[in-house]
Order: sequence, then structure tokens, then C-alpha cells
Amino acid sequence: MYFFHLSHNDLDGYCCQLISQKIFPNGKYYNANYGLEVQNNLEIILDELKQLKGEDIFFLISDLNLTIDESKNLNREINHLNNEGWKIKLQLLDHHATGKKSSDKYQWYYLDTTRCATKIVFEYFSNNYEQFNQICSDNFRLLIEAVDDVDIWCENDEFFEFGKVIMRLISHSTEINSTLFPNENRKYRLKLLEQSIKYITQENGHILLDDNIHFMKKEYLKLTKENDTIDNLMSLYLVYLLKNKKDELTIYYKEHKGLLTFTISNISIPANKFLKENPDYDFFINVGRRGTIGLRADGKLDVAQLASKLANGGGHPNASGGFFDDFKETIKYSEVKKFIEGKISSIS
Repeated sequence: MYFFHLSHNDLDGYCCQLISQKIFPNGKYYNANYGLEVQNNLEIILDELKQLKGEDIFFLISDLNLTIDESKNLNREINHLNNEGWKIKLQLLDHHATGKKSSDKYQWYYLDTTRCATKIVFEYFSNNYEQFNQICSDNFRLLIEAVDDVDIWCENDEFFEFGKVIMRLISHSTEINSTLFPNENRKYRLKLLEQSIKYITQENGHILLDDNIHFMKKEYLKLTKENDTIDNLMSLYLVYLLKNKKDELTIYYKEHKGLLTFTISNISIPANKFLKENPDYDFFINVGRRGTIGLRADGKLDVAQLASKLANGGGHPNASGGFFDDFKETIKYSEVKKFIEGKISSIS
């Protein structure tokens, strides 16, 4: 069976996937916030489903309330595929009251506003997969309680304070870029969440976890046994990921070869590190979510002039920036690359 799981990009959403990965470790996982991200991810998943005609498919959505139009469109697409020979089981498990119209209309849309989505997903897998109950430790079940306590804000419950710490753990674990490397980012967050479980039954476990988050992150990001600041470890890890994906991220300006990234923050350290380790690259460009642009070079190209031509920007020969006032917000790297290549073509 092929398993697809789209979930929210917060503690509740990721914990839903921590649960489903116990049964479907090789599934395909996606995370989204509301609006544009949900629609783009649904389009991506539907395109992948269309390549699997005749296969058994389970498509799970959790901790996301679809609008009535999103539900209508998804229902139409899935029904059409199933009528044409696909075998897709669609299930949505959510707890947001704003999904009531959709849940009243569609059988696949399950809504329970009394519990967090994690607790709903946990019950679903517990009831439908016998082996699930055998592999869930007592402490794992307590983690589910902690997520529920904080997500529906039960301040007087036992694990509320622990829930607050893991909520921040997930929301602040941005060391691995989630746009360029969504799978690596998810793996990072879920690993940290798993590691937090050992603290839940300890005295003042929430404080112990809070004290150790920094060290947990550093241990994950280390590529060697050598210790360093978390900024340097993060940059080294990012450069490692970029090197493995550089063919996809490569662009050209005249005879100069560059690397184009999207939504990476604080690019100075990783950009300079990448350029030093990859001398065949002359420049590094990062585009922000709303059209800001940062450029770095290592003496082979004046990026101040390039920034001026591309986006009426400027700065220093090796560090410059600018802003595209005609940039359309997107979460798709392919659209960003097409936009930048178009801009470069117009000035070359």
C-alpha cells in the first residue's frame, strides 16, 4: 500500500505524523500551513496519486480543516480517479470547529472538537492497526497526552508544562530549511520529539528537557565528532544538504555559475562556506518568501552590480541585496527558479 500523509506544520500536526510513521515508515509525508500551502500540497499529492493507477493508496490528512471549496474540489478529484480505476482511500482527521460544514457533507471528513488531532489520529491507528498498540510505549502515550494538554490549552492538566516545552521545541526547530529540504526538516523535528519522550516521567521533566534542547539539536546537526557553535554546525549541515542538491539549484549568469536557494535565513555563513567548498561556483543567491533577495560572492563576480540590474538593489561586491516588486508569493522552488532565470535572461 502507498501511504500519503498531509498534516499541519505545528506540534499537533507533526505528532500526527510521528504516529503514522510507526505503521508507514516508508510513506510520503507533507506539511502545510493554511491557504496557499494547503492548496499547493494537495496539487502535488494529487499529481503523485495519478501515477499510481491500480495501486492501493491511503491518503490521510490531519490537523488541517479544509474549506468547503477545498473539500469539494478534493472530493471531486478523488471520486473521479476512483471511478477511472484508482483505489484511493481518503481520510481526514481534525479538531478545528471551522471544518464543520465540510465534515457534515463528506463522510471521509472526521471532526471532533474535544481533542487535539494527535489524540484523534492515535485512536484511529489504535483501532485499525493491531500492531500499533504493541509498539507504543507507555511514555509515548504520555507524549500524546502532553500534546493534547497544550494544544487545547488545559493549564491544570498534568502534562501541560511539558506540552509547552515541546510546542516551542517544534516551532523553533528551523535550523534545517523546510522549503528546500522538507523531508530532512521533518526528520529533524520528529527525531527531537522522539528524544523528548525520555524526559516526560522524570521529576521536573519539562525543565530538564528545556535545559537539554540546545544539546539535542547540536548532536543531531554534527556531521563529525567535532563540536562547534550551533550556528557553525547548522551552516555545515546546510552546506552538506546543498552540495547533495546543487545540480537542481544551479543557475547561470553569463559565464558565471551560481546557486539559487529559497527562504534560507542568515545566508552569510552558509553561502560563504558553500562558495569556498565549491570553487566552480561564482555566486550565491537567496530569495525570500516575499521577494527580497540576498547575494553573496567570493571575489569572482561583483554581486552589487548584479543586484542593481536584477532588482534595483546594491551593496558590496561580495555581499548585496535587493527586492523584486513583481514577485508573486509561492512555496514552490520551481516557480522561484523560473522567475529568477527570467530576470537573468532579461539582463544578460
